[in-house]
Amino acid sequence: MAAKNCENCGFRARYDHNPRSLLGRLWRWHANWCPGWKGYLRSLTPDERARLVERYALKKFK
Repeated sequence: MAAKNCENCGFRARYDHNPRSLLGRLWRWHANWCPGWKGYLRSLTPDERARLVERYALKKFK
């Protein structure tokens, strides 16, 4: 299985730079259902996962 590239995702970088941009909002919407993002979150330590959930306000993953 290929490694998740979510840490270096270009859409995620767009969101980090400007959350209100079209591509930033597209990434935020996409992160709610993306199986790759879910797998990436599961691969993180609980502390890292909690930090990302808080940073991106991902209520679904709490």
